[in-house]
Amino acid sequence: MASAAGGRSKAKRNDAGSRTSPLRDRRAKPRTSVDLVRSGKRWTAADLYRRFGAIPLERIRFDPPPGLAVEDDVVRINDHEDRLCELVDGVLVEKAVGAHESMIASLIISILVIHVKKGNLGIVCGEGGTIRLFPGMVRIPDAMFVSWDRLPGRRPLGPDDPPIPDIAPDLAIEILSKSNTRKEMDDKLRDYFKAGVRLVWYIDPRKKTVKAYMNENHFETFGIDQTLTGGDVLPGLEIRLASLFAADAPGDRLPKI
Repeated sequence: MASAAGGRSKAKRNDAGSRTSPLRDRRAKPRTSVDLVRSGKRWTAADLYRRFGAIPLERIRFDPPPGLAVEDDVVRINDHEDRLCELVDGVLVEKAVGAHESMIASLIISILVIHVKKGNLGIVCGEGGTIRLFPGMVRIPDAMFVSWDRLPGRRPLGPDDPPIPDIAPDLAIEILSKSNTRKEMDDKLRDYFKAGVRLVWYIDPRKKTVKAYMNENHFETFGIDQTLTGGDVLPGLEIRLASLFAADAPGDRLPKI
């Protein structure tokens, strides 16, 4: 945490371990919550490569500099630029979502909403569902299901709730894009399960497959001729992948469930 502005007196540590000053320059500008939590060092290109793999640099936000971003930046960019950025160790990483990936996500969301509402199981969030998995780690699944037991007060999220709630969904879904790197997605998978997510789907529109992860090292691959199920997380949910991946053809209906 950055030290508070002060005079010549020697700073001392408080109970929380942060540095405080017994004297304060009255002319100093008040420090905002963003100023107070910016810490760490600026990342180099080599640091970014080690952390994310060969990720296209246009997906990395350089204002604020990588390594110095905070959650307020995620909210600000979403509100004023209509762009979705995840926060990973002080680095803002723009979500890689094209029109086709967004269409697949919309279809999945529509299927989940029908199933979840029918059983009154919880809530479904779409591509803008920003969540804090743990401090310094903000993720935005392309779709997610959250059961009532994981929601504060067992109620839906409302306009007065924090823009980045502390929620680990039961099911997190990612639609893979060309610019996603293996390192990026492996780390994201690890983050999800570390936070307590129960099931993760990685949907690959190009290979027309879905990998359903029950934990970081255990997954099942579903091909286009198979039926994806919700397992123990969403019992009774079945999605025919042939119908899902063919849904962009003219005249096709919603995927059968």
